[in-house]
Amino acid sequence: MVATAWYLVIMTVLSIAQHYIERHFSKGAVRNPVPLPFQSLLARFRRSVSSKAMVGPVTRQSGFKDALQLRAGGTVRIQHVTKNFGPLKVLDDIDLVLPAGSVTAILGPSGSGKSTLLRTINHLERVDSGFIAIDGELVGYSQKGATLYELKEKDILKRRADIGMVFQNFNLFPHLTVLENLIEAPIEVRGMSRDEATEFASELLDRVGLSDKINAYPRQLSGGQQQRVAIARALALKPKVLLFDEPTSALDPELVGEVLDVIKELARTGTTLVIVTHEVGFAREVADTVVFMESGRILEAGLPTHIFANADHPRTREFLAKVL
Repeated sequence: MVATAWYLVIMTVLSIAQHYIERHFSKGAVRNPVPLPFQSLLARFRRSVSSKAMVGPVTRQSGFKDALQLRAGGTVRIQHVTKNFGPLKVLDDIDLVLPAGSVTAILGPSGSGKSTLLRTINHLERVDSGFIAIDGELVGYSQKGATLYELKEKDILKRRADIGMVFQNFNLFPHLTVLENLIEAPIEVRGMSRDEATEFASELLDRVGLSDKINAYPRQLSGGQQQRVAIARALALKPKVLLFDEPTSALDPELVGEVLDVIKELARTGTTLVIVTHEVGFAREVADTVVFMESGRILEAGLPTHIFANADHPRTREFLAKVL
C-alpha cells in the first residue's frame, strides 16, 4: 500500500511536469490553446496589476512619420549583375541606381527575375558577375584592386543587417510570440539590451496597429496581421534598405489594404524601399521609380507618370494594358 501510494504521488508529479514541459516546447502550435491552471492565475494577477498601473487613456501613434529612431535610407547601386541557374539566365546585365530614400516598384510577368534581383541585393543569391553596393559598400564582397573576394559568412551577415526583407509567406518563427520575433535579431545582431529592444519593438507594433497582439503567437494572427508583424520585425534592425517580395501575394483580397497602408506610411520615412509587386495601382501611387522587367532584363525604368501613361517599350505597354 505504501509503495502504491508513493508510486501514485511520484507519477502524478512527473505527469504534471511533463505536461507543462510539452506545452512549453509546443508554443505556437495551437491557434487558441486552453490556458493551464497556473497560467490562468498568473494572467489574472497580471491583469489586476496592469489595471492598477493605468493612469489615463493610451493613445496610439499614427504611422511612421515621426519615427525618429529609423535610419536614413541608403543608395543602392546595382552594376552589371548577371545570375544563371544552370543554362537559364535569370538576370542579364542588370544596371540600376536607386537613390537614398527612394521608393522603387519592380513590375513584370512571373518568371521575369524580379524576386531573384531582390534576393541578390541582400546576397541571399550569389551573383555570377557584377556587384551590388549600399552607400558605396559592397554587399557580400570585399575588393582588392580589380578583384572581388567573397566575404566569410559571419561578415556577410553583418552587412546584411542593413538590408531588411519582408517575404511573401511572412516567415515568422511559429514558436515565438510577436514580441520575441521582433527582439531576437536586435539583441543577437545589433547587441541591444533586452529592455531597449522591447521598448522599440513595442513602439513598432503600436505603429502597425498590433500593440494588443504583443504576446500572441503567429498562428493566432490573420495573414494581414502576420505580414504587418513581419514588416515591424524587418524594421527592428533599423535597416538602410527594406526589400518587399510581393508582400500581398499570400493574402486574401480584403487583407491586402491593411498591409499596403503600412507600406505607404513607410514610404514617407526616408528608408529606401524596393518593392516587387503585382499591385499596379499601389505602385503608381507610392513609387518614385517604376522598373519593368522581362526575361531577366530591365526593359524600362522611369517615373510612374511616364511609365503608366506613355511607356516607351511596346512590351511594357502590352503588359500594363492587361493589368490596368
